[in-house]
Amino acid sequence: MKQKIVLGVQMNCQKCRRKALEVVAETDGVSFLGLEGENKEKVVVIGDGVDAAKLACRLRKKVGHTAIISVAPTDN
Repeated sequence: MKQKIVLGVQMNCQKCRRKALEVVAETDGVSFLGLEGENKEKVVVIGDGVDAAKLACRLRKKVGHTAIISVAPTDN
């Protein structure tokens, strides 16, 4: 089942944004990833079989404070 996961990640610089996107891209099942929000502080992930809790844990270890904002099924 495809789902859309929105994560709030503390990213203070371009290097942090790049690292966060690299961590998400390495995750199995990800078909789309991107940044959204006024200051690009939210990471949007769409994929099949992606574990939001494990992904948030990896981002906390590699980048910094991370919070799961929403997890919802998608139609696509």
